[in-house]
Amino acid sequence: MPARPDTADYRELFLTDAPMMDMRAPAEFSHGAFPTAHSLPLLTDDERAQVGTCYKRQGQAAAITLGHQLVAGATRAGRLARWSEFAHRHPQGYLYCFRGGLRSQTVQQWLRDEGIDYPLVRGGYKAMRRFLLEELERSLERAELILISGKTGTGKTRVIKRLSRSVDLEGLANHRGSTFGQLPEPQPGQIDFENALSIALLKLLASEQTRVFVEDEGRLIGRLYLPESLRERMTGSPMVVVEESLEQRVEVIVADYVLDLGRRFADLYGDDGPALHGQKLQDDLGRIRKRLGGQRYQQVSDVMTAAFAAQAAGGDLALHRQWIATLLAQYYDPMYEYQLAQRAGQVLFCGSREAVVHWAAGAG
Repeated sequence: MPARPDTADYRELFLTDAPMMDMRAPAEFSHGAFPTAHSLPLLTDDERAQVGTCYKRQGQAAAITLGHQLVAGATRAGRLARWSEFAHRHPQGYLYCFRGGLRSQTVQQWLRDEGIDYPLVRGGYKAMRRFLLEELERSLERAELILISGKTGTGKTRVIKRLSRSVDLEGLANHRGSTFGQLPEPQPGQIDFENALSIALLKLLASEQTRVFVEDEGRLIGRLYLPESLRERMTGSPMVVVEESLEQRVEVIVADYVLDLGRRFADLYGDDGPALHGQKLQDDLGRIRKRLGGQRYQQVSDVMTAAFAAQAAGGDLALHRQWIATLLAQYYDPMYEYQLAQRAGQVLFCGSREAVVHWAAGAG
C-alpha cells in the first residue's frame, strides 16, 4: 500500500474529522487546538523551554543536538510507542507541529524508521488556525442566519438540537448562557471555541444550502465571547420566537438547572454534590443581587435554601418551582422584553417549541 502524501487540504481535514496528533508541547496544545487533535508532544514544556533557550544562545544546530539528547533512550522509545499506537489506531490520520517544520518532520522520520509512513500537515497548527479564522469570515458572509429567540425557559436550546441546520453555540461553549448557566465541567478555551464554531459552520455550508439557525445569544456565553463578526451578523438577523407558558418554562428550568445539573454535580462530587449544587445556585443568584434589589434577592435566596432542603428530605420540587417562577416573571421576562425591543431583525414566526421546529423544517 503506497504511503499517503502530506497534505495542505485543511478543508478536507476538518470536513472529514481527520484524527491528528499534535507534536507541540502541552502548554501550546492547551492554549488552542482542534476537536480531533490529540496531544502527543515531541517535547515536554520544560524540554521545549530548554531547547528554546539553547537556540537563542547558541543557534539552531546546538538546539537540535540538545533536543535529540533530551529525547533519547527510554524517553524516545516511550514516545515513539505512543505515536506508533496512534498511527495504527488511526490509519487515516495526520501529524503536525506549530508550522509543519522540524518537530513534525522529526517524528515523521522516526516513525518511518519503524516502518510506519505517516503524513504530516504542511504549515502545521498555524496554517490550520489561520484557515479556520478566514473560513469563519467566509461562512458568516455566506450564511443566512436565523435566530431562535424567546424568553428564558422556553427551551430554545431544545429547538436548536432538533434542527439539522443549526449550530449549538451553548453546546460548543459548554455553558447554558445565563447567569446560572455555568456547568461543573470546564468551558473550552476561547481559541478552541472559535475553532469548533468555524468547523461547525464549514460543515453546514459544504452543501448549497445556506440557512443556519443559531440561538439568540448575548456577547458572552459564560467567559467566552462570540466573534465580533458573528455578533454583527446576529444584530440584524431575522428571528423565530419560541413561546411557552410560564408554567411550562418553569418545568424546563427545573429539568435543566435542578435535576440535570444536580445529577452532574452528584456524578462528579458524589455525596458532596447536592451541597455544592445548592451553593453554586446561591452564588449565581448573588451575582444579580443588585439588579434584583436587596429585599427580593433575600426572598428568593431563602426560598431556594428551603427548596434544596425539601428536595433532599423527600424529593419535593414545589419550592424550586416557586423561586424559579419569581425570577422568570420579575427579572428575566422584563429584561427579555427590553432586549427584544432593541432588535432590528424581522420576526418570521412565533409559536411553541413544536410549532417552531415544524416551521423551521419547512423553511430550511
